[in-house]
Order: sequence, then structure tokens, then C-alpha cells
Amino acid sequence: MAVIVAIGPAYSAGAAKAATSTIPIVYAGGADLVKYGLAASLNWPGGNVTGIITLHNELAGKRLDLLRELVPQATTIGYLAGDQQNEATQELTSDMLAAARALGRQVIVLECRNVEDFEPTFATLVERGGGALLVSAFPLAFGNRGRVLALAARYKIPAIYSQSAFAYGGGLMSYSAVVTTRELGSYYVPRILKGAKPAELPIQRPTKFRLIFNLKTAKALGLEFPPTLLALADEVIE
Repeated sequence: MAVIVAIGPAYSAGAAKAATSTIPIVYAGGADLVKYGLAASLNWPGGNVTGIITLHNELAGKRLDLLRELVPQATTIGYLAGDQQNEATQELTSDMLAAARALGRQVIVLECRNVEDFEPTFATLVERGGGALLVSAFPLAFGNRGRVLALAARYKIPAIYSQSAFAYGGGLMSYSAVVTTRELGSYYVPRILKGAKPAELPIQRPTKFRLIFNLKTAKALGLEFPPTLLALADEVIE
């Protein structure tokens, strides 16, 4: 095998790294490769792992701010996230809470470890007076996004999602970094196949971000995107 491509959360890169210290690994996901000991630094990885990292925690404040602009009356916001026993998930949650404090918002952490948790977490959000929801980028939610979207619609919760597939599927809005496997294939893999070493290929961070609004969903929720927000949109679904 010439190159391993790992996509997703930290454990995908970690599992690949645990399997080999010699085969080049190209990673795309939200894990901080340096923090988790998979690379020495962004500019000089120093090992067999490189790639593109999307630090989801750094986008938390932006997503909360977008919710604040659309639903300013929502002072309590739900945060739908994965298993809080996971170190990476704990870090994301901590950064989310810090961002919320800076914006004067209270966050209710809604932990989902399995599919059966989705229904009660939404009920909990409503019972505790949550006026909006931020759905983090975790595999369980993405793999069951139809269920998540249906629950948001049923409970009439304005929500922002960390992946564009939710907005295309009927979610109110999404804000995400633009990182594609095509970038991995066009930049890293050819260089490695020609002899470049992952240790010497800098880890990149996204420079493009995508904001998507779904007007049909907004109408169903009785909301209207203000012109100032619409002006920021990269795509508007009607």
C-alpha cells in the first residue's frame, strides 16, 4: 500500500497511525493532529501523517453568532454532541461553552451515544426552554441526519449544522469549512507517490467556508433571514 487516506474524527487518524509508522497517511477531518501527538507541528509534521485539518472548535463561535442574529431571543441554546467520555468531544464541548459565555448565551449539552438518544434530547431541550440548537459534526448525527432533521422540524427548533448535507436535506442553515477528498488527491497523494515525505508536507487548514440558508425551512419555522445575513450566504436554498 502506497498511501492511506483517513477521513473523519481523531480516531480514524489515530487508528491508521497505530497500524503503521512507515506508510504515509493523508488525513482530512476535525482533529488537531499536533495536539493528539500525530504530528510534531503544522509546518513540519515530522512523521508519516499529514493532511488538512478543520478545527471545528474554532467555528463554534461563528455558528453561535449566526444563531444569535437569526433568533436573538434564544438565550438558551442546545448543543447536540457525541459521547462526552471521548476526549476530542469533551474539548469541542468546552470550546462551545466558552464561546457561548462570550456571547451571553447559556448552552444545554445534549449528549447522544446511540440512536435512541435523539428523541429524548430534543424533548429535554424543549422542556428546559431552549430556543435554538447547534448540531456538532459527529458521526452518529451525520449517519442519522434524516432523523435529526425530522426532530428539529417536529419540535420547531431553529438549528444550525456543522455540515452542509444537513442544509441540503432540509436543515435551516449550515456553516462549514470547505474540505474535499479531491483536495487530498490533487495535492498530497501525487506528491507522496512521487517521493515526497509526509514529514515535510505542511498540514493545511481550510481557507474557504460555506454558509447555506434554507428559505423553505425558515418559512416553516416562521422565521425570516435578515438582509444582513442573506448578504453573507454562499448559497440560498429556496
